[in-house]
Amino acid sequence: MERKTRTILKITLLSSVLVGIAACKSDSEEVGEEVTFPTEVLRESYTIDRLKLLNIDPKIEGKLSWSINDSIISDHLQLNFVSPVVKTYPLTLRVEVKGAVKTYKSSIIVNKELTPYSKYIADVFEFRPSVGQFTNDNPTYTGGNTEADMIKKAKELLVGGNSMMITLGGFGGYVAFGFDHTIPNLEGRDFKILGNAFWGNNANATRTGSCEPGIIMVGFDKNKNGKPDEDEWYEIAGSEYFKNTTTKNYSITYFKPNETKPPVPGSELWQTDVEYIKWQDNIGNSGFKTKNTFHSQSYYPLWLSGTSYSLKGTRLKDNYYDQSGVGNYWVGTSYEYGYADNAPNTDEASNIDISWAVDRNGNYVKLPGIDFIKVYTGINQEAGWLGEVSTEVGGAYDLHLK
Repeated sequence: MERKTRTILKITLLSSVLVGIAACKSDSEEVGEEVTFPTEVLRESYTIDRLKLLNIDPKIEGKLSWSINDSIISDHLQLNFVSPVVKTYPLTLRVEVKGAVKTYKSSIIVNKELTPYSKYIADVFEFRPSVGQFTNDNPTYTGGNTEADMIKKAKELLVGGNSMMITLGGFGGYVAFGFDHTIPNLEGRDFKILGNAFWGNNANATRTGSCEPGIIMVGFDKNKNGKPDEDEWYEIAGSEYFKNTTTKNYSITYFKPNETKPPVPGSELWQTDVEYIKWQDNIGNSGFKTKNTFHSQSYYPLWLSGTSYSLKGTRLKDNYYDQSGVGNYWVGTSYEYGYADNAPNTDEASNIDISWAVDRNGNYVKLPGIDFIKVYTGINQEAGWLGEVSTEVGGAYDLHLK
């Protein structure tokens, strides 16, 4: 009887062990689920001209890591790549899914372009100035001109190495342009935007004179159609971007004036009409833009339909002040870096680094390069008899392309 009991006990214990082993095996199989990777994710090679953006979409889910030789160049689902030199790059894609890892090999062959690139602006896509004393005058509006006509006129002034100046008017006025190649994001500053800023005599230390800072936006041609239509814009975070004196998501609405109404002269001889163009913003401010004696044409873009239009963006703090104290001598202070028409064209302070770009949440982004630039006036200020603070653009060029 005792031997039978021990036998039954052994069988019971053995059964328990076997059940436990089976349970462990089942749990292990659930955790270590088998992963099947596709055999073909990358092409054997990719060919692109230098300074042209290459987009590779492997169409595979997981944690991705792109490498050239032993250097990781991206961890995004898609690779955006641009090279300034003619070269063949060995490309490795590492994919991790549920702990399983697979690597894929390819190469990127960068060729010399057939037609030499220009380092200057190649096209203008958008032009919409704000109200201002040079609006309708630079470039010149002719009766019946459409917005397309005015964009064409801006293009004629800005394209190439012999570019001329256009005005963007007061806050929010903008122009968007592009190049015939991708400006690569390399070490140091990458491009320059030309304006008419200058510093006064002995002002290098204080950087004061005539500076009308414009916000710079950049983008790359992700959809490869040559236009900044569905591509995301990134703001160049200049020296003022993270300061509490800068207003994000600012917008202003300008109302079309009645050019035949009796003017309301101001107390100063230059104030032809101090109630000329009504405006209001999204933080509760409103007022009028003054018409002065120096410019008699309409300050409102005459090719725009409707009774008003709105412009928006990042607003910088006012940078002009009356140095004389009696309204005779207005001076514009230059910000440290990162803006258009903010420093003399001959100074490195007017050069821009693509690495300063941030997304809409203010996070820095690592762009491979840019194809498009947008500039808009970042100040909403009247500087006495000088009129509105207005960013001017006189061209732009790639600092890397010689």
